Amino acid sequence: MAVFTLPQELLGFYKKNIEYITAHAVDPDKRRYALKNEFARHYIDIDHWDTLPFNNVPRSLNSSAMKYGHVMAVNENDTLEIMIPDSLKGDFYSKYIFESRYSSVTPINSDSLIIYFDDLANWNNFSLIYFDNKLVQYGIHPYFLEEFYNRLVKYFYKKDVKMILKISADIGHYISDGHVPLHTTENYNGQLTNQIGIHAFWESRLPELFADESYDFVVGKAEYIPDMKSYIWDFIKESHALLPEVLKVEQDLKNEFPQDQQFCFEERLEVTTRIQCEDFSKAYHEKLGGMVEQRMQDAILAVGSFWYSAWVEAGQPDLGVVSKIEDVVQKELDDAYNSGNIYGRKHD
Repeated sequence: MAVFTLPQELLGFYKKNIEYITAHAVDPDKRRYALKNEFARHYIDIDHWDTLPFNNVPRSLNSSAMKYGHVMAVNENDTLEIMIPDSLKGDFYSKYIFESRYSSVTPINSDSLIIYFDDLANWNNFSLIYFDNKLVQYGIHPYFLEEFYNRLVKYFYKKDVKMILKISADIGHYISDGHVPLHTTENYNGQLTNQIGIHAFWESRLPELFADESYDFVVGKAEYIPDMKSYIWDFIKESHALLPEVLKVEQDLKNEFPQDQQFCFEERLEVTTRIQCEDFSKAYHEKLGGMVEQRMQDAILAVGSFWYSAWVEAGQPDLGVVSKIEDVVQKELDDAYNSGNIYGRKHD
C-alpha cells in the first residue's frame, strides 16, 4: 500500500518491484532466527529509561549507549565497574564500541584503556573486561531505523537497485514495528499485567479479522521529511501514548466476558491453535475505536514518506530505466527461519 503513496517519478520503479518488496518485508523477522543481535532492532523498551515525552533519553545511539552501558572488569571473586570520564566517553565509544554497537557485550583489551587511566597495576588480575551495552538489551529501534534510512539514501545515490529494494522492504518492517504500542514497552506481551498474548492479539489477530473487511488504506501522498530523527521519535512517542488504552481495554473486557468466551480453538496452518474468540476480538476492536486501523494507516504513509525522502535526499536519481529485478531465494535465511530457533524475546 505504501507504493501507491509515491509520486509518479518513483511510483513506476516501486510498482514494478512491488512483489519483491512485499515478499521481503518479512525478512527482518526471519533474521531473528539467524542473527543473535537482530532482535533489538524491532523495539525499544523506552519506559525502562524514562516516561513520556522521554526527554532524558538521548536521541543519538552513541550517547545512549554510553549513558546506559557500563565497562565491567571480572575475575573469579569480583566484578568491578570501570567509570569512563564523561569527557572521554565519545572517544571511547568511537574507538572500542562503534564497530560492535549492536552487540549486548563487547570484549575490551585492557591495554587499550591505558589512555583513560593512569593506574593499571591491578588490572592484570581481571580475566575479562567488557562493555555491557544495556541499551541493546532494551531495544534500539529508533536509532537503528535512522541508520537504515541513511543507508537507503546512500544506495539511492549509487542507484544500487538491489540494495534500494532490500532496504526499502526492511524499512517497511521496522517502521511498522515502531507503530505498534507494544513495541515501545517492557510490558511487551502483557507479562507484567497478567495479559499474556496481548501482543499478537493487537498486531495480528485484529488485522486478520477486520482489515480486509473494513479498513481504509487510501492514506494520501508521501511527504518529504526534513528531520528524520525527530519524525521517528515522534511516532515512537505516539505509539507509547496509546499503551495504557491498549492494556486497559483488554483487561476490562476480560472482566466482562466469561473465561470460556475469551479463547477459542481454530485450525491455523493445519494446527489447532488457542486464540482469542471472534466475539471477544470484535468487542476489543470496537472499544479501541479504530486505533489499529489508524496505526496501520500512519505506518503506510510513513513507509512511503521514508522512501520518498531518501530519494529526494539522494538528489532524485532517475530510476525510470531500471527494469524489474529477479528475486533470489534466500536459502540460508529461510533455513534459519525454518529451524525455529529464535534469538531474543518471543511474544507470539
